[in-house]
Amino acid sequence: MISQEDKQTVLKLILEACKSGARKSKAAQLLGLTIRTLQRWSQNGLLDSRKGSRSAPGNKLSDDEKTRIANVLESPEFAESNPNQIVPRLADQGIYLGSESTMYRMLRELKMNIHRQSSLPAKRHSPDPLTATIPNQLWSWDITYLPSTVRGRFFYLYMVMDLYSRKAVACQVYEYESGDLAADLITDACLREKIPKEQVTLHSDNGSPMKSATMLAKLQDLGVIPSFSRPSISNDNPYSESLFRTLKYRPEYPDKPFETLFEAREWANRFIHWYNKEHLHSSIHFVTPEDRHNGKDIKILANRQYVYQEAKLKNPERWSGKTRNWNPATEVVLKKFKKVKKTSEKTKKAA
Repeated sequence: MISQEDKQTVLKLILEACKSGARKSKAAQLLGLTIRTLQRWSQNGLLDSRKGSRSAPGNKLSDDEKTRIANVLESPEFAESNPNQIVPRLADQGIYLGSESTMYRMLRELKMNIHRQSSLPAKRHSPDPLTATIPNQLWSWDITYLPSTVRGRFFYLYMVMDLYSRKAVACQVYEYESGDLAADLITDACLREKIPKEQVTLHSDNGSPMKSATMLAKLQDLGVIPSFSRPSISNDNPYSESLFRTLKYRPEYPDKPFETLFEAREWANRFIHWYNKEHLHSSIHFVTPEDRHNGKDIKILANRQYVYQEAKLKNPERWSGKTRNWNPATEVVLKKFKKVKKTSEKTKKAA
């Protein structure tokens, strides 16, 4: 109970705060009091006229009853049960010690109303990100929609790219999504790039064509290691998404939907030719994906470095620091976190 001296001290502090511009309600709130309490202290001359606490209720549990309930709650028979289960089970034995709410109150008093297991999430460590230091070491693939003139119908563009060089190593347009078609596309890419087994990792999202039994079985036959994005994570396959954005923001991208599958394939072939052989990709120091894939970027970038050095020697006053960095990128990192190395025989047979 707060003494009269303490109440007087509180009132003086709040009065000083109000003179300094503070609001009485805010000052009282900081001290854990209500404005009504301050009013009562002031009106009654610091004497609290409220009645004291009531006498103990007649139905209060005795110490013996509390002990019996505590013993039941701590007993091995009921340690894993809640009061909603304990009370009926005791009644079946002809015993009544108290209501469910009484037992819950006892659990709170005994500090037993807590989780029996830790609620902290289990610690999970992500595997190391995938890294590519040479061509045909890490691929990424995805499927995007191409609109058609028929409402609700789309053409599907399958695209496989090499992350080190950014080259589109395989591209095809089909009329539907299928693991069989995806398997054929990957097979064609591996044959044209002459990929030996266990050399390349193929990353994708968790779409049904990517994880179909036919696709996984084919990857095992080819010796390609499948890799998948984390569930419900949209940015674990950023390179393919970036490629599709480049495709759909090209000035040559048709304003109208494609009328036929042949028309969609023709446009996709033209885009791939431009992208691989003409496009100076910013992420690989503005060389074409084809030149980087074939190793020609080293000579190209070395020549640019020489040109810049010569320009600086001729007019050093125009250069405040070093020349532009034309050194080729040595590695590409894919921050992905789930990798499947083998396909079960059951999945292989299901294909």
